[in-house]
Amino acid sequence: MTVYKMTAAQVARKVIENKKMFILDVRNHNAFEDWKIEGHQFQHLNIPYFELLDGVDEILPKIPTDQELLVVCAKEGSSVMIADMISQTGRDVYYLEGGMKSWSMYLEPIKVGDLTGGGELYQFVRLGKGCLSYMVISEGEAAIIDAVRFTDVFINFAKEKNVTIKHVFDTHLHADHISGGRQIAEITGATYYLPPKDAEDVVFGYTALEDELTVQIGASQLEVGALYSPGHTIGSTSFIVDGKYLLTGDILFIDSIGRPDLAGKAEDWVGDLRETLYRRYRELAEDLIVLPAHFMIIDEINEDGTVAKRLGDLFNENHGLNIADEKEFRQTVTEHLPPQPNAYQQIRQVNMGRVTPDDEEQTEMEIGPNRCAVR
Repeated sequence: MTVYKMTAAQVARKVIENKKMFILDVRNHNAFEDWKIEGHQFQHLNIPYFELLDGVDEILPKIPTDQELLVVCAKEGSSVMIADMISQTGRDVYYLEGGMKSWSMYLEPIKVGDLTGGGELYQFVRLGKGCLSYMVISEGEAAIIDAVRFTDVFINFAKEKNVTIKHVFDTHLHADHISGGRQIAEITGATYYLPPKDAEDVVFGYTALEDELTVQIGASQLEVGALYSPGHTIGSTSFIVDGKYLLTGDILFIDSIGRPDLAGKAEDWVGDLRETLYRRYRELAEDLIVLPAHFMIIDEINEDGTVAKRLGDLFNENHGLNIADEKEFRQTVTEHLPPQPNAYQQIRQVNMGRVTPDDEEQTEMEIGPNRCAVR
């Protein structure tokens, strides 16, 4: 039978469209347990490739014949080899082009909704890393929030929409992924904003992202307003877009809350985190739609592929927003922290402009799951 190539973009559409697929992951067990391709209706079998070198006959009964079969490895080579072996048994089989490396890098733009004056809001979903970026569009202008490092994706999308990128924001100094915000601003001439309390050690120029700063997009009344919301970092800032959407950065997620420890200050910042979640956000309209900068689990993805939920629903459903006792909240947050993100200290240095690794080094820094939340 035949070996076919499947791209990360094609896999992403299967996730978003809730399709069935069977994945044979031939990486080692630790890598698979740490991080894998997830979909609402995906099934997995993890057998390291070196256990299959003598043949694949023993695993064939474990692989359903009524679903597409995708073989996945770290960078492609091993999956091509195993896929070829399976095809020789009479099965059609796919391999993931570029392996988990390509899956980590792919971005899927999805429209969240319409805005004032014909504007639009798009969420860029990085399924393989759990990162979420945003583009606000109105009357020929655009603003980008929390861009990841793949600058061409945002620049090309703006060209497709025939808009000029005027403003680029980072809600905070990121530690889990490398920001593309400053580079996009340099390429396009846009203004780059960063919270000054997070920027004490940066070595580049920026415009201060201050509490209650309001930026107008286009000539309409569409506004992006900043809301100081510390806790994940001391400078973390949220955005209210068009009075409809609350972009929470790494402070509040759909099924979890932000972690306060990535600068080594969990005990200091956990109080700020509670203040933001239990006072500042409680003062906002419950009909705001929360759009975070990350997701952790596949269940956070809606049927249309977006990651979004009404703030009032999160007040009722998110456990991190329902710990009445402050001491219990502090203990829950500081004693249940997940493992640190891969290379987070080096990533912080990159986002400060202090080191400039090449593309391959940046890819290796970012490999692995999202770990910015306490769940």
